[in-house]
Amino acid sequence: MIDVVPTLLVAGGEALARGDDGRVVFVRGALPGESVRVRVTDERKGFVRAEVVEVLVASPDRMTPPCPMVAQGCGGCDLQHAQPSAQPALKVAVVVDALRRLGGLDDPPVRAGVAATAEGFRTTVRAAVVDGRAGYRRHHRHDVVVPESCLVAHPLLEEMLVEGDFAEATEVTLRVAPGTGERLAVVDPGVDGVIVPRDVLVVGSRALKEGRRAWIHDEVAGRRWRISARSFFQTRADGATALIDAVARALGDDLAGARVVDAYAGVGLFAGSLLAGELPPGVGRATSAVAVERSASSVADARHNLQDLPVRVIKSDVDAWRSSSADVVVADPSRAGLGRRAVEVLASTEAHVLVLVSCDAASLGRDAALLAGHGYRLEGAELVDLFPQTHHVEVVSRFAR
Repeated sequence: MIDVVPTLLVAGGEALARGDDGRVVFVRGALPGESVRVRVTDERKGFVRAEVVEVLVASPDRMTPPCPMVAQGCGGCDLQHAQPSAQPALKVAVVVDALRRLGGLDDPPVRAGVAATAEGFRTTVRAAVVDGRAGYRRHHRHDVVVPESCLVAHPLLEEMLVEGDFAEATEVTLRVAPGTGERLAVVDPGVDGVIVPRDVLVVGSRALKEGRRAWIHDEVAGRRWRISARSFFQTRADGATALIDAVARALGDDLAGARVVDAYAGVGLFAGSLLAGELPPGVGRATSAVAVERSASSVADARHNLQDLPVRVIKSDVDAWRSSSADVVVADPSRAGLGRRAVEVLASTEAHVLVLVSCDAASLGRDAALLAGHGYRLEGAELVDLFPQTHHVEVVSRFAR
């Protein structure tokens, strides 16, 4: 056991401290400014990882986790020990730290956006199945905690998660669409013996691999979106709206009349919304778009969702895409971020503004450094807190040439 005083939260959700020997200690379950007694769980040459055993001096932002499943070891929400009102500021500090250390920026302009609802919001869950019951894995472990309730799950999803019987399945992905009420369960490997409410569309992962198509629809930004079982969509409908609004604000006057590249386009959410969706007051609209996406399922959805608009949907990795000229780029990559090759490709569009939607602070820092090498300067970043109660961040950043 050692006693430490963490100074800040870092990417990944751990709090950073230093031991008496000068080594960095990453502490799970601590908040900046606290004095905590910790147990070392992993020791490396330059740092150690640890977990809180006792809080000696608590932060004023600390609270007892409101969900009883946390005490039972559920690894789904790792920031419930922080007051919801304090979480956005903690995450802004994480983003600022990453942009300084990895992006080489002295004073990165990062602000917290409008706070999102912290309960009953999540519309997609991927869960393990044990004896027919769906559950969450413990933090960094394989054993499963079966929830009796879920603080963050949308009520339509919580019903499936808690009451569903998934028979001999090993894993299940549950998805709901609040705008339409439609529900979907993708069961791995098959659906034999599965018992869920009658309105739920149930499909086996084996059937999907063999060519079965299954989808639900949701309504976001005044448009209806088809979302297939294998397609990515934001895990909360109000979060999708918040991201669209943040992207539109980041583009500002540059959006009116613009030719847009929507990179990592998914089912076409940004391209469709920036051309014909509901946007914040005073924001203009783009006139055309190119949507680039590698997932066959998402490409099929995008072509369906955008068929009434002047959008060209291209099935390609962004890294391999032969770029075309554009006025602005919107890029929403996976957690790994853009990376060197994608930055080169997107910079070759000669767009004067690039808006990056990042779901990881560290990848944002790395991408900011790469974009700077191509003449793009960070002008502002907005934290869109889609995942309260967890360390995960979503950041919309404006880079201008």
